[in-house]
This record gives sequence, C-alpha cells and structure tokens, in this order.
Amino acid sequence: MAQLVRRQELRVRVAYHSFALQESDDASLAVPYPDESEFGKFLNVFPGRLDFYSAGHTHTAAVTVEVWDGLPGAWTEAEWEQQEEVVLETAGGELAVWSMQRADDVVRLEGAGGRWRVRAGAAGRAEVERMTEDVGTVDGVERWLVQFWPEQE
Repeated sequence: MAQLVRRQELRVRVAYHSFALQESDDASLAVPYPDESEFGKFLNVFPGRLDFYSAGHTHTAAVTVEVWDGLPGAWTEAEWEQQEEVVLETAGGELAVWSMQRADDVVRLEGAGGRWRVRAGAAGRAEVERMTEDVGTVDGVERWLVQFWPEQE
C-alpha cells in the first residue's frame, strides 16, 4: 500500500485563469510558463512544467499537493468537478509555483527528478467562475488536489 511522503497546503494566486508548477531551476526549460499554454485546457503538461486552468479569472485557490511513494487510492467522480492524470518529466525534482510571477512556494518531489504520475482534481469551479464575475477576487472557493507518485517502468 502506498504511503504519503509529504503534504503541502498552498494558497495560489490565479491570474488569467491559470497557475503552474515548473522546475525551480527554470533556466533549462525549453518552454517556460506561460509560453504555449493552451487556454481552456484543464491540465497542460510540458517537460518540467504543469499548467493548471482555473474556472475563475483572478482569485486565490486552495491547492493541496501530495507526494506519494506509490499509487495513492482512487478518487470517486463525485469528489471533483474535473480531474485528469498525466506524466511529468522533471530534471531537478523541485517545482516552483507560478502565476504572474514566481511565488515563494516550492514542491519537493523525492530524489533528483525523473518521471512522475500526476493526478489533479478541482472542485468549486462553477462557484468560482460565478463569483469572480459577480463579486471580483475571492479566496479559497476553488480547491485543487494535486498528487504525485513515481512512475513505475
């Protein structure tokens, strides 16, 4: 049974419907954030980078990041309005949080990088879309869970 290695609770500033996790040492990235991100696509994946599409234009999202040593338990469809699973290739194993600029938060994966499975789910999307249009900037309405575990070859 897989074990949870690390859990982080982040407050991520979303701008123009997006935020990203990308290599902390981004100098070697072929495509740094936000270049080539596909607007409206829930989860964009590039070497060393994940872009997340938010339902709200400008707000603060509650993002939980979990690092596991193996495949975590399955999710039920009812938990998340939207979810997706991808593979991320990372060289350094440390991902910085990005929106309009780099934030202070980093996500540390185990080891020096490699191939990681990533499962992302989001809830509160319909509500944050409505509230950012009607009210303006809101905090914690949209919630994300992003899980990482090593890809088994």
